[in-house]
Amino acid sequence: MPSEQPFEAPFEDGLGEALRRTGETFAPTDRAALVDAGLTRGRRRVARRRAATVTGSVLALAAVGIGGAYGGGLLGGGQGGGHGETSVAAPDPTPTGPAPTADADLIAILTRLLPGGELKNPSTNTSDTPGYRSVRGVFDDGKGDAEISVGLTRADGTDANQQVTCPDKVFNAYDDCAETELADGSRLMVFQGYEYPDRREDTKNWRAVLLTSDGFLVDASEYNAPAEKGAEISRADPPLNPAQLKTLVTSDEWRAPLNELPTRPSPRPPAGGAPETSADPDGVNTRKTLVSLLPAGLKVTDEGGQEGFGYLVVDDGKGLSYVQVNVQPGMSDDAGALFPGATTLPDGTLLKTTKKAGEKGVGGIKMWTADTLRPDGLRVVISAFNAADQVSPATRGNPALTMKQLTAIATSQKWLTRT
Repeated sequence: MPSEQPFEAPFEDGLGEALRRTGETFAPTDRAALVDAGLTRGRRRVARRRAATVTGSVLALAAVGIGGAYGGGLLGGGQGGGHGETSVAAPDPTPTGPAPTADADLIAILTRLLPGGELKNPSTNTSDTPGYRSVRGVFDDGKGDAEISVGLTRADGTDANQQVTCPDKVFNAYDDCAETELADGSRLMVFQGYEYPDRREDTKNWRAVLLTSDGFLVDASEYNAPAEKGAEISRADPPLNPAQLKTLVTSDEWRAPLNELPTRPSPRPPAGGAPETSADPDGVNTRKTLVSLLPAGLKVTDEGGQEGFGYLVVDDGKGLSYVQVNVQPGMSDDAGALFPGATTLPDGTLLKTTKKAGEKGVGGIKMWTADTLRPDGLRVVISAFNAADQVSPATRGNPALTMKQLTAIATSQKWLTRT
């Protein structure tokens, strides 16, 4: 199953920016502990925000394919395109080892590795985040200007594997994606998609990400426009084809600057306790519970999810229907903001139902939602659509589940015992 994390992650981006700005206002005595604690609190806040705006943020957090985790983690582009900033504050150890490759050398490496043409307005990012550098510019091969960039970083734990895993097509309507294991044990992903998975703009984003066998990531990204966002398309496709992207990221020329990257310290538990862990990190139990609650006559044709989130694509013989559920504990503090005018059920559960158009701008998409908050703070939100996903045309007149059925699923006692 491809990675079910999201393409755009505005909540994580905002969290990282907030942490960075806050960190610049004072000098803590234990920077690593501060950051670890801040990220733990931030993850709670992200989860709460994710549950608060189910479709938008769950899509953002559940379909990471390429732009959110990949772009934010390596190239620091963000939605504002700020080339000189990274997305999340981090411990700031004193770098060790040889003097880093000069910025001019990074630009020279990228220039040498590109096919015939000119690299205009090149720049580098040597941010305060340890173990990260990048170089970018506008490549002109005579067929239209195109932004191109390469990020170099040390891999960070198991998340590195997600960087070289193709995203889930339910969330990201890309054209092609291939995963390959190379002879030396490195892993390579080559992705051909779009800057916006809902295609609200036709800017193409082609990407190659290499995870080396000794723990480095080389991430190259290119566009068919002179900028990642907000620029007119200058050509039909980005300048480098998939084979050229592979050649770019697998070149030995990156080895010297990679070896110079300082190591990152091991994360320490935040003050007051160990880091939070999830009993259902892949959303398997969430999906199993959802499947067990489906009415008869529905065939599951696809499924996926992550922590606290699951989705199914179901078929009742009348067309595919996408169904998603988000389960989040500890939401009592948000009851007033999220459930104004809600119905209170006999057991104290708050219930709010809505029928509205889909949130991705695709005409004809219907989204029916049952949103519940139990007295113990557990929020269960389930939505059904009259399409196989949120970015494709409708496949049927209404969702496959009625509002009565959605409400029955959301209020089921099974959510209290999922493990």
